[in-house]
Amino acid sequence: MGIPEKIKAIQDELHRTQVNKHTEHHIGLLKAKIARLKREKEEDRNRSGGSSLSYAVKRSGDATVVLIGLPSVGKSTLLNRLTNTTSKVARYHFTTLTVVPGMMEHKGARIQILDLPGIIKGASSGKGLGKRVLSVVRSADLILFVVEVYQPKALSILKEELRNIGIRPDEQQPKLTIEKTGSNGISISALVQMTKMTTDTVKKVLQEFGIHNARVMVKEDASYDQLIDVLLQNRKYVPTLTVMNKIDLVPLEFLSKVKSKINYEFIPISADADLNIDQLKEKIYKKLDFIRVFMHPKGEETDYEKPMVMKNDASVLDVCNKVHREMKNTLRYAQISGKSVKYSGQKVGRTHRLMDEDVITLITK
Repeated sequence: MGIPEKIKAIQDELHRTQVNKHTEHHIGLLKAKIARLKREKEEDRNRSGGSSLSYAVKRSGDATVVLIGLPSVGKSTLLNRLTNTTSKVARYHFTTLTVVPGMMEHKGARIQILDLPGIIKGASSGKGLGKRVLSVVRSADLILFVVEVYQPKALSILKEELRNIGIRPDEQQPKLTIEKTGSNGISISALVQMTKMTTDTVKKVLQEFGIHNARVMVKEDASYDQLIDVLLQNRKYVPTLTVMNKIDLVPLEFLSKVKSKINYEFIPISADADLNIDQLKEKIYKKLDFIRVFMHPKGEETDYEKPMVMKNDASVLDVCNKVHREMKNTLRYAQISGKSVKYSGQKVGRTHRLMDEDVITLITK
């Protein structure tokens, strides 16, 4: 029996198994077997020279946002509104056949927006260029789901396709560590009460992945799905925003009914009619969690006109790398004025974490 047949047999057993308290640990083990077999299948495909095509997109700007949606939901028009790019727009499916980049500028930040071809159900298994399209999402800082007002349930399809290729929308990396050892079997230390897993099944899951000696530290009440994610080591955790497009085509009463029937938050927009686009730009900026750092070159005035936009929790070293990749080698210290220090002009090292509106002077050798 080959790997695909083994996967199919276990999936059939999984579908036959009723989900309840008595079966949840057996289901967790079945999922581990499927995940391990899928990894083996992918490794075999790569060894035999199978296609691993993806769209090559050069990152630029301060962050990258990808537009994900079904075909013909208005992604290209939205890209044009956000970035003043001229992306091809037409009233038929699959107008966009490659990745179209644009640059949005907001509050001093330059944010790369990527318009991807429309996603269809089954994209994660290769339908409609799906794998090539979805591969771009793995390097994104933010996913912007574009849902049409007439298809509000499409969001579940989009999220399912992303999950199938190892992307975890709006999730955090599990607080669970696995350290392989040379002997003494598998030991499990839980800092919280485990209600979703048992120690015996955790050991069986690890053994399914060929791990027989390890120290496992559980710092949250994790599930077997999260344990498998940690074992696979190829998951990406990306924040998201959702917009509901084409609201200009429906009355307010229709939109209110839609809101009452779905369980997710969204920003109502019309890319075609230019409704709420400025509000969306602000939401994107805030979701990316930027800070602005003002540069004060030694002997010159502080540049308050063009702040350096950084990710929250950025360090002095991150600023050096953004100014010039060689600057870190000549940096002696930095002088900071702002909320991240106790007094104005305080000397700090390269690991010092910056805060919004800090003023920084880099002192080099």
